[in-house]
Amino acid sequence: MSKLFERLTIRGVTFRNRLWASPMCQYMCLDHDGMPNDWHLVNAGSMAAGGVGMFMAEATGVSPEARITSECTGIWNDAQRDEWKRIVDFVHSVGAAAGIQLAHSGRKGSDYRGFTLAAGVTKPVSEGGWIPVGPSPIACPGMDVPLELDQAGIDKVIDDFGTAAGRAVEAGFDVIEIHAAHGYLIHNFLSPLSNERTDEYGGTLENRARLLLQIVDRIREVVPESTALFIRFSGTDWTDDGWQPEDTAQVAHWAQERGADFFDISSGGLIRDIFISVSPGYQVPLTETVRKLGEVMAAAVGKITSAAQAEAILAEGRADAIFMGRELIRDPHFALRAAGELPGVAIDYYPLTYTAADWSAR
Repeated sequence: MSKLFERLTIRGVTFRNRLWASPMCQYMCLDHDGMPNDWHLVNAGSMAAGGVGMFMAEATGVSPEARITSECTGIWNDAQRDEWKRIVDFVHSVGAAAGIQLAHSGRKGSDYRGFTLAAGVTKPVSEGGWIPVGPSPIACPGMDVPLELDQAGIDKVIDDFGTAAGRAVEAGFDVIEIHAAHGYLIHNFLSPLSNERTDEYGGTLENRARLLLQIVDRIREVVPESTALFIRFSGTDWTDDGWQPEDTAQVAHWAQERGADFFDISSGGLIRDIFISVSPGYQVPLTETVRKLGEVMAAAVGKITSAAQAEAILAEGRADAIFMGRELIRDPHFALRAAGELPGVAIDYYPLTYTAADWSAR
């Protein structure tokens, strides 16, 4: 039996397979209003119809100032919720689960639109940007120094995550993922490289993890028991004096005790000029460490590009699921192709109009 096409149940959510679409920023809210639109529907729909077990929507701002760019999606009002529901309903109609990554950009917020020459510099308020915030007044290289959050600001962030999670459930999402990776706000609090606070949110690992754990608590207060709660971590900052895989494992264990269910292990993003040796499956060892030391379930992501590679990672017990990003952009129907390429796989969710091109019949 293929591990990649084995079902997995987490709380009230059953995933038809373990190949999931990673949250990928689209930067396509061109009216700067955070409203998902037809682009987001087609992007989600193509991957869901293409056979993934779950489509995870991109980093979605829990408030206007939580977005990475003014072109990013949001879920801070009911109109956005209703547009997300249209997308979720389609994802469900073709048999996939729907997840959303709730995010706060932190010190990397108010960036220019991604994948443009201007990206990587703070957009000024005069051009529609905003003042970024963080745990300490330490800038992301190339960007403005963030405003240090006071207790009222921290409380607002926690409340915003809770309110956004409630709206996500109303939109029909099965899975909520907290974005604690890639140099954004929660990662800013976790890493000693960006957090020099001396209050209860700084210093020790437990203190630096406090914001994340309080967000976990708040979300669990407002969502149904059946809703699965994921967290995406950067497993390492890729420097000896930064965030480490062992830290990730410990915080994941604490988060699981508070009601988080599953962990999505990426890496980096805090320091822009650091060298990372990227090779096929280069982040899988981070997932292995977090699973083993944290005693949690976790997914692998990063340079996973073939059915055989994904299957081997699961069959060898190195991860519990696979998040795939760029390869699904190249081929939104990758999951259907993988089912045809792997031996002994028979799936019952081929869209009727796609059966003429069934990979297993080639």
